[in-house]
Amino acid sequence: AVVSTQSTGSEVKRETQCTAVCSGAIFSTYQKNRVEEVCARLGLVSIAPLWEREQETLLQEMVDNHLEIRIIKVASIGLNQSHVGQHASDLLPHFKATSKKFGFNVCGEGGEFESLVTDCPLYAYKIQVDKSEKVCHSHDDMAPVWYEKFEAVSLVEKPGLKDLGLRERIGLVSKLGS
Repeated sequence: AVVSTQSTGSEVKRETQCTAVCSGAIFSTYQKNRVEEVCARLGLVSIAPLWEREQETLLQEMVDNHLEIRIIKVASIGLNQSHVGQHASDLLPHFKATSKKFGFNVCGEGGEFESLVTDCPLYAYKIQVDKSEKVCHSHDDMAPVWYEKFEAVSLVEKPGLKDLGLRERIGLVSKLGS
């Protein structure tokens, strides 16, 4: 996977002239180190702005800042098929309770779940899941593994944002926070 990531990274660097990679690593040293290794090979800077943030606070901030985070895979005690396809904002109380009971990582950094941000204030288009199915990968009694298989998705234009550049959208987001 690192070779594949490295060759893809070389292409992206060449075509976009990017100088850095921003990752969502929060607590996984393995994940952060892997990104840093690939960046070092490519001569890129690795940026991890979420690194070692308190996770319950971080997830609450994401929800408060209008990130629509869809749970697309579960693999942990306390999670099951019913949680797949739900939004983190709706599951936050359950995540907190599961964390207290089992040491569950509320941001999923231990592999408890995988997520997809389907909308946020920076997006000019919202990712809409039109049709999906829940698939059981493992029937483990303690921690069943379920994932969402997307069959149809679409992009829904957000009024007034399509023609704005990223810097302008960031400016709008900054104003929201003021």
